[in-house]
Amino acid sequence: MRILFGLLAAGAIALPLAAHAQETIKLTVASSHPTTIPWVGMIKSHFMAETDRILAEKGNYKIEWQEAFGGTLYKANATLTSVEQGVTDVGWVFSFLEGAKLPLSQVSTYTPFTTSNPPAQLATMAELLDAVPEFRKEWEQYNLVVLGLTGTDGYDLYTKTPITKLDDLNGMKISAPGVLGTWLRGTGANAVDGSLTSFYTDIQTGVSDGVLSLALGVLPAKLYEVAPYLTRVRMGVAFSGAVAINRDSWDGLPAEVQEAMTAAGAFYTEAHGKDLLERHEMAIAKIVETGASQTPPVVLSELPAEERQRWVDALPDLAGEWAAAAEAKGLPGKAFLSAYMDGLRKRGETPARAWDKAE
Repeated sequence: MRILFGLLAAGAIALPLAAHAQETIKLTVASSHPTTIPWVGMIKSHFMAETDRILAEKGNYKIEWQEAFGGTLYKANATLTSVEQGVTDVGWVFSFLEGAKLPLSQVSTYTPFTTSNPPAQLATMAELLDAVPEFRKEWEQYNLVVLGLTGTDGYDLYTKTPITKLDDLNGMKISAPGVLGTWLRGTGANAVDGSLTSFYTDIQTGVSDGVLSLALGVLPAKLYEVAPYLTRVRMGVAFSGAVAINRDSWDGLPAEVQEAMTAAGAFYTEAHGKDLLERHEMAIAKIVETGASQTPPVVLSELPAEERQRWVDALPDLAGEWAAAAEAKGLPGKAFLSAYMDGLRKRGETPARAWDKAE
């Protein structure tokens, strides 16, 4: 009898503990690009891992991640709508391909040759996201909550034939992602829209003669195999989008999980910016090393300074056109452009062209 009473008492003591058992939350995380692309891989290694770490400290919640990276749920042209509609809970939204829906997010894509410092650019964009209501609204109106920001490393040319001067681009077909095709205006080259998932085939099949792209994307995508002439132009870096969560999914999460994901998003943004800066030159060197034995081998060259300046000067007033178009939509285009440029200058950057000053 004493034994039975003891068992019942132990059970009664255990009941409150069971009531506080860890809750498992299932979330799908997806992307159009594979995890071999650094900023996608860091969604798993940094954003997801940091969220898990923070939650584990208290032990109240655990996320069971359902991974769908590499375009298994949707392709690059549907990154925004897929998160908006709940095809995935969390996903990378590729803003380059959403110029009409995310106009203010394109500010860096209309200001080439401005900065080659990803941390400075991402910090500036994060500051603007907090300070400019119209910027935040253009994301949130699509049922999204922004968690972390993504950018690029520096853009250069990867082509089938050598580029030694600006005139060599005249008549060439150059692949570029979305609005980045505007960086070719004034050069005589024809922009071909595409993304890292389509560039290889486009060049291989003759749809384009090369690509305006970034080393951290070119290396895992092996674009150097079909475009072995790497011309350093140093056109700068660009804001490329965000890791976001569907608003309905977000609203259904406990506050503790929301706080963990917000902190993880900030951690991801900072780590991603540093990674872009540190690994860019390493990726260039690896491309040259890996492509040395192929036929033809990878050839690295620098566009002469005077030719680079010719490119800068040949570009039309991209930023002015963009700002005017934004103003026509009721958006603070000019003020946003000035705030972006000033944010970079405040962080020590010296743009090759003062896009916010009338010429």
